[in-house]
Amino acid sequence: MMLRAAIAGIAIWAGAAHAQTADPAEAALAAARQLEQATRSLEQAQKAADRVKALSETIRAYEAGLAAMREGLRRVSIRETRLERQFKAREEEIAQLLGVLQTIEFAPPPVLLVHPAGPLGSARAAMMLAEVTPALKARAEKLRRDLEEVKTLRMLQQKAAARLEAGLAGIQKARAELSKAIADRTDLPRRFTEDPVRTAILIASTETLDGFASGLSQIADGEIAASAADIGDLKGKLPLPVRGVVLRRAGEADAAGVKRPGLIVATRPRALVTTPAAATIRYLGPLLDLGNVVILELQPDMLVVLSGLREVYGEAGQVIPEGTPVGLMGGEGPEIGALLSPTGDGTGEDLSETLYIEVREDNRPVDPETWFRTDKDG
Repeated sequence: MMLRAAIAGIAIWAGAAHAQTADPAEAALAAARQLEQATRSLEQAQKAADRVKALSETIRAYEAGLAAMREGLRRVSIRETRLERQFKAREEEIAQLLGVLQTIEFAPPPVLLVHPAGPLGSARAAMMLAEVTPALKARAEKLRRDLEEVKTLRMLQQKAAARLEAGLAGIQKARAELSKAIADRTDLPRRFTEDPVRTAILIASTETLDGFASGLSQIADGEIAASAADIGDLKGKLPLPVRGVVLRRAGEADAAGVKRPGLIVATRPRALVTTPAAATIRYLGPLLDLGNVVILELQPDMLVVLSGLREVYGEAGQVIPEGTPVGLMGGEGPEIGALLSPTGDGTGEDLSETLYIEVREDNRPVDPETWFRTDKDG
């Protein structure tokens, strides 16, 4: 009777559905490979002719790799916790399974076939045992795989700290070298030279972004050269200047009820901000209460305003190619322990910085989503 009850319980357990998503261990390993590739890219960037471009791509690779590692570790932790809970909830059934398997393995065949009801009962027990043995073996194999998976997941977590530490060191080194490479750059064309006195006067005499944008032509020392740039074919296709998610769209009120005509994008600390297309830097530096601001002219009578950066790169008047870094977001990167913790990752809590993006055509703000690709359906 005890053997029959154990077999029945194990058979029900074996039939339970177990839903799984993509392999979290493979996701973590893929992220580690991304970080290793970013490290190789950093080594290659030392020798690149266009070091600014190479270092920018390296930083993006590190950002993608670190983000993937965070997500991979989050999934690893969730999967391990789920397996441990299943083991704890099924302790009695696992013990029964192991007991039955040991009985089948070590007991001599005649003993297994003895039944109090005589030969007929023994025959029925033998038939029942023959039917359930494949299920027992399948369940045992599943248990072995789950235990092996827990072991693998724990090994991945142990190695993740070293990989994350190397990745964080790599991206910090790349940022420092990028700042130096930009400072050393002398090959960019210019459309005008900024007059610092006129710029200071304009800043002091304006109280709004509208007023400042209207007076941008006044900050040049001489005439601003005409531009024939045309990005009309990129309308609705421009990438966001920073890795992140749209937190608030144009016209949406914030917690204080304030509505702005631009996008607010949530980003991770120290994220790289780049120009979405070739542009002229019309202004960069502190402005009003907006923090550091970069104003880019992508084509005549079209400005993209970026505010909320901690560091800005370049000089007003420079013409920069698509993907050129214009600054870094603020904030401090999390400690290794915080990165290894699953709490917050995947929920947006680690996107602690915000970049404000405003698009102005003919000196009037327009919805940035008419120009930028923001994955509205995502």
